[in-house]
Amino acid sequence: MQLIVLWDIDHTLIENAGVSKEIYAAAFTALTGAPPAMPASTEGRTDRLIMRDMFRRHDLPEPDWPIVEAALTRAGEEHSGELRQRGRTLPGVCDALKAASVQVGWVSSVLTGNIAANARVKLSAFDLDPLLDLAVGAFGADAEQRPDLVAVARQRVHRHRGLPSDVPIVLVGDTPRDVEAALATGSGIIAVASGIHSQVELKVAGAPVVLPDLSDTAGLLALLENVPGRP
Repeated sequence: MQLIVLWDIDHTLIENAGVSKEIYAAAFTALTGAPPAMPASTEGRTDRLIMRDMFRRHDLPEPDWPIVEAALTRAGEEHSGELRQRGRTLPGVCDALKAASVQVGWVSSVLTGNIAANARVKLSAFDLDPLLDLAVGAFGADAEQRPDLVAVARQRVHRHRGLPSDVPIVLVGDTPRDVEAALATGSGIIAVASGIHSQVELKVAGAPVVLPDLSDTAGLLALLENVPGRP
């Protein structure tokens, strides 16, 4: 069978221990000359929207996106050591990614609100990047709204890996926005309650399958092959 599996990163694959919000704060400070008065509001949004919201809440004009992305990239590089020290891979993630990476006909990549540079920083901090086909992932600079990232990943997989354009996609993520992105695009969704959202919240958001974590590799593979809601 052919399948595209797209994993969220923060609180799905890794616990960033607050370093993500520190990256946004550092980028904001570099661009404005002053630290933010309040932390970034994230919860599954793209970096474009997160940074825009920070400027709006501080009544400041938003710089052009390439300037913001460059600041985020520098901040991510500067916080890579802190991420390694404080963060961790979540239960079962290494085994899950290894198993998905060797399935014949599967492409296993990411769909994340992080810009590509910082996605790589976060994954490489825990040696997860070799287990994912990042060249065909969708990242926070590719679109403002998370559902739009699904088409970006599909087009990249079709162009660079030769899979037909109608191959099923399953998202794996920890927020209602991951669920929304799947439902809005006809994709399958496996929600995982490893972030701040409970299993009940994710079910209410519309996820037909909600796991406590990714520790059951065999069960996860079976779900990926037969997840409810997947065309």
